[in-house]
Amino acid sequence: MPAMAIPRGETSARPEPRPDVPAIAVSRLMKTYAGDINAVRGIDISVARGEIFGLIGPDGAGKTTTFQIMAGVMEATSGSALIYGQPARDARFHTGYLTQTFSLYPDLTVRENIRYLGDLREVAPAEIEERGHRYLSMFDMDRFMDRLAGRLSGGMKQKLSLVCALVAQPQVLLLDEPTTGVDPVSRREFWDTLAHLAADGLTIMIATPYLDEAERCHRVALMHLGEIRELGTPDELRERFGARRLEVHTDNLGRAEDILNDAANPEIIDVQRFGDRLDVIAPNSEKGRAAIETTLRSAGLKADIFREDQPTLENTFVATLRAAGQETKAPPYPGIHDHGDLKGRVAIGASKLTKRFGNFTAVHDVSLDIRYGEIYGLLGANGAGKTTTIKMLCGLLDPTTGDMQLTGERGAFRSPGVRQRIGYMSQKFSLYDDLSIGENLDFFAGVYGVPQREREDKKRWVMAFSGLEGKLDLITGSLPGGWKQRVAFGASIMHEPEVLFLDEPTSGVDPLARRAFWRMINKLADLGTAILVTTHYLEEAEQCNRLGFMVAGEIAAEGTPSGVKSQQGGHLLEFTVDQPQKASDLLRQGDERWRVSLFGDRLHVITDDDLEAGRDATVAKLAAAGIGIRSIVEEHYSLEDVFIAVVEKARKQGKVANED
Repeated sequence: MPAMAIPRGETSARPEPRPDVPAIAVSRLMKTYAGDINAVRGIDISVARGEIFGLIGPDGAGKTTTFQIMAGVMEATSGSALIYGQPARDARFHTGYLTQTFSLYPDLTVRENIRYLGDLREVAPAEIEERGHRYLSMFDMDRFMDRLAGRLSGGMKQKLSLVCALVAQPQVLLLDEPTTGVDPVSRREFWDTLAHLAADGLTIMIATPYLDEAERCHRVALMHLGEIRELGTPDELRERFGARRLEVHTDNLGRAEDILNDAANPEIIDVQRFGDRLDVIAPNSEKGRAAIETTLRSAGLKADIFREDQPTLENTFVATLRAAGQETKAPPYPGIHDHGDLKGRVAIGASKLTKRFGNFTAVHDVSLDIRYGEIYGLLGANGAGKTTTIKMLCGLLDPTTGDMQLTGERGAFRSPGVRQRIGYMSQKFSLYDDLSIGENLDFFAGVYGVPQREREDKKRWVMAFSGLEGKLDLITGSLPGGWKQRVAFGASIMHEPEVLFLDEPTSGVDPLARRAFWRMINKLADLGTAILVTTHYLEEAEQCNRLGFMVAGEIAAEGTPSGVKSQQGGHLLEFTVDQPQKASDLLRQGDERWRVSLFGDRLHVITDDDLEAGRDATVAKLAAAGIGIRSIVEEHYSLEDVFIAVVEKARKQGKVANED
């Protein structure tokens, strides 16, 4: 997306922001619903003009209620919410609000959606046209003006939603989980736009379940049960946490995770399992290292402490919620059919798999083998061909050419015997909204052939896993997204499948619940289940044993999480500077803009030169532009860095995802 300077161009009817007051001032805000439900409990928040402020918390924390009050669509029970000194309800025409469930009109074109939303906000027709074209150009979407919104990809729909929110030139922009379901390339473009808007004076408040996104905010607040538990910059929150993260490698990750979690050692705060390592949080790195080695050695396991690093914002988030007494635990799975004897055999196989729709090739020459007991992550931008590949691999779609293997069968994927040995959780909620939770679970238990004697235990487990005990009669469509995802996941594994397909299973799920998902996914793999999963949350993809990066219908890179990172070469440098937006725009000039990303006041710069040459060249550019450098450190590649690099290098070869 090209560098941009966005003129603010206020209309004559719009009051100028008062420089003597905060852009957002929330004081002792409370919201109580009928039945004495305290959704928001006396919170205080002050956000400055041009600040990107993140509000993060688990499902039910009160974030959406807070946004609705600030947007002027809901009245507070008590306290105040001011937008540039005006009550939120009086200022709502100067506030842009992108809701969690914002619905574009699928039967209207892109242009018609923008015009309709502009008319609602009483924007002059000429200004709607000019602004709509300007913002669409920023997202490289101006060529889609006449496309129906219902035919846009998920990432493009979110970009259009943002354009609709911006067309009224708001002074404050409220974004409630705007990038859920959006691929990493589109997410980075989305955040680049937000950074430019903020640099130009727009105040942005955003809720997100993705803690790597929260790193891009100037400040964040951790919200739990209607209260603000922590507030500060991402660095301040990590420093307050006062811990270190140790990367541990061992031959039996599942057993090592259980042993360290059960040790109840004060030198071990948290243990999280990933595809080829454990991340252990310790108050003191030396004492933590000794505790890990001693504990595992006594159980006959050898541990290698690979490296030490600062905790992530997610580590801080989880520790804060645990201190507040919140934990999402995965209850013991009532499984009685162990697939461990199948481990090592090929469960899902594809050789030169190709799928054409008319003249369009959605999947080209894909080959892969996924074994029982393995978690394989299929990653790719929207339109890369992931969902089409999954539909072929599980027998929902016939390939044009190529050979496939599923649960030891070839060519009989639609037989009842195969169907009852696989589980599938689709990208869209695979539940019936007009049925109760209990009716949905009964339906899927019947479809998958769960024996009657097992059904009640399995249903109780799904409800406990979902945090919805005693609520079988709730209508499924009334559930928030995160809870609905948990029920859908539970329904897909009631029959203890040999093979499990998960298409973005944790989209919109908060970090604590996401951990419960992955503990269960790992447990199933330990029992021998072969699992193919897609996700846009790349920190989550670290939990897969192997990864395949898909671009334009082809597998462009494959390997373990550590392996694909080590294949990248070059260096990733982190610069802390005094003019971050100016520095980002300067370094992103040219054809390889993907090499630079902005995180608050920090820049990540990827260089293929040797370390000193890459650092010196960047320092020279910044110094020549009068940009002050506060610190320079070399960082390790993240999977997002790898993903972006793989996609961009493929684009240079003329391979692009099918959004056209």
